[in-house]
Amino acid sequence: MIVDVLAIAAHPDDIEMTCAGTVLSLIEKGRTVAGVDLTQGELGTRGTPQIRLQEAAEGARLMKLSARENMGFRDGFFRNDEEHQMALIPIIRHYRPKIVLTNTPDDRHPDHGRAAQLVVEACFYAGLRQIKTVDKDGQPQEAHRPDFIYHFIQDRSLRPDFVVDISTYWDQKIAAIKAYKSQFFNPDSNEPQSYISGEPFMKFLEARTREHGHMIGAEFGEGFVTKRMLGVQDLFALV
Repeated sequence: MIVDVLAIAAHPDDIEMTCAGTVLSLIEKGRTVAGVDLTQGELGTRGTPQIRLQEAAEGARLMKLSARENMGFRDGFFRNDEEHQMALIPIIRHYRPKIVLTNTPDDRHPDHGRAAQLVVEACFYAGLRQIKTVDKDGQPQEAHRPDFIYHFIQDRSLRPDFVVDISTYWDQKIAAIKAYKSQFFNPDSNEPQSYISGEPFMKFLEARTREHGHMIGAEFGEGFVTKRMLGVQDLFALV
């Protein structure tokens, strides 16, 4: 399956929190998007890996992803090393995206920064023809390197390099986030409180998205950072 955009995140629900609106806007414009979660989030305070996989499937449905899969890396203990890179390279070569969206290199959760580095290096090595991999049917894969990697902003207050207007998709983004009933604010839950389970965190997510939207004169926006300088061919294409 070849897609235009591949979102790769450390944990189930990372994609929903950070770039669901962008994903929905891309799909409405005719682009194809798939998602990859590196871990099952098994170290989370609430829920179970099985519940989170079910919630991720519902999130994928609400975001209209073409596909979503889970790498099964150890939550909290995966590494940016040869073993993990060689597991991720076949996935990148399978989907052959032009754009990869992934975690930011600097964030509150150590997994996010480590995931960012893993994805960046795996994307580079996926373009080296001397690294040999096979697909799920055992057939040799062709090398492929995405054109762009954009890092979505999550917990830390980082200044984005660009912002996507998601005002039209705010309600759908919230619905995708709320697919994770075990993780986010749920007054009917008897599970222990966590960093993201209280109502104030949901208000923070809204405030962050409004802040990014405000930067570009929109109601809601999702911000991204990139290490590569972006170019434009038409100044009037900028908003």
